[in-house]
Order: sequence, then C-alpha cells, then structure tokens
Amino acid sequence: MRLAVVQPPCLPLDVVANARAHAAAVRAARARVVVFPELSLTGYELEAPVVSADDPRLAPLVEACADAGALALVGAPVVGDHIAMLAVTGGGATVAYRKMWLGDAEARRFRPGDAPVVLVVDGWRVGLAICKDTGVAAHAERTAALGIDVYAAGVLESARDAAVTDQRAHRIATAHRVWVAVASFAGSTGGGYIEAAGLSGVWTPNGEVYARAGTEPGESVSASIG
Repeated sequence: MRLAVVQPPCLPLDVVANARAHAAAVRAARARVVVFPELSLTGYELEAPVVSADDPRLAPLVEACADAGALALVGAPVVGDHIAMLAVTGGGATVAYRKMWLGDAEARRFRPGDAPVVLVVDGWRVGLAICKDTGVAAHAERTAALGIDVYAAGVLESARDAAVTDQRAHRIATAHRVWVAVASFAGSTGGGYIEAAGLSGVWTPNGEVYARAGTEPGESVSASIG
C-alpha cells in the first residue's frame, strides 16, 4: 500500500481554500491513503465552526479522491464538539475518529472521543490518532490491541518542539512493531502557531525514518509499504 503524509498550505478558517489545497495534494500524492494534519481544514482555530461530513465545500476533495482512488484522512472540528479526523473517499466523507486526549485550551470547548478507531484499507489495518494522542502511551496500546499495521496521525507542533514528533513516532513504531505515518503542519496555521514544525514522515516498524518532508508548507512525502 502506498501512504502519503502532507503538510498543506493553510488559510485559517477558510474551508473552501483549504479543501482545494487538500484536493491538489491528493492528486499529486498518487497514494492510496493520504494523511493530513490536525484541524487541517480550518487551521488550528479552536473557535472554528464545525464542519459536517456532507459539507458541500468538501466537494473538490471528494472528487480528487474519486479520481485518485484515495482515502484522505483530514482534520476538522465536528458536531459534538470534537476535534476529529474525517475519512474522505470518492463516495463522500464520514467522521472516522474523535481525538481522545485534549490539550488544556482544547478542553474548554471540545469533548474527548471515547474509543480508538481502526480503518481497514485493502486489508491493511490503519489505527487513527490526533496530536496529543500520540504522546499518551495508553492510546497507542489500546489502538494496537485492536490489531493494526499502520498508526496514522495528524499533528501540530511548533518549530521549537520539532523533535517531539520523531520521538513519539519512534516509540510507537518500536513498541508495537507497526508503520507510523505522521502528517505535521508547517508554516502558520492559526491559533498562535506562527511557525509550525513540518517534518511530516513515515517510520518503519523498526523505528527508522523511511521518508520525511522538510519544514515548508506544501511539502509531502510518500512510501510504499508491504
């Protein structure tokens, strides 16, 4: 299976522009599964209006997924209130996963999800995570207990904390012997993040970096696993 992790350019609160950028990234990635960062459709704006799975603004992304035969895992606030990961295919979007571990500021608006989630893609079992989830060992343990081949996460870290993503990905990969795919925002993302870390990547089950992007918005990397 071919995986891609993308750090798209982001205009805070502009779902129309961001969905179009996501669509372009999906077409360029030529991958079966394309992972995007936390709250990628809105930017890290904790007061952003919710995005519904049937939001017409997602139409360009749905069309791109149809053309590419791809599953896009994208970030958005959803009714509940939850920070979520939407699963977008050529057939439309669904709320696939709700973030289980929230940051302090996030908890003032959002509620935590109540269960880990695994998606099956062409026989591959893909566990889902959003940002702080990756720093909580219990999250990876509970997700891995469901039986996974890949741990896919959308995250946001500031540039000064860039090493955090690598440390967490290495720990998860080696502890559970799974591939780890992390899409990390780059550039300015709203919410006070003037310079996000970027460095999206894919790690092998041995914890080695298989592919890694740089620090600029618009970069992506992909990897064929199997």
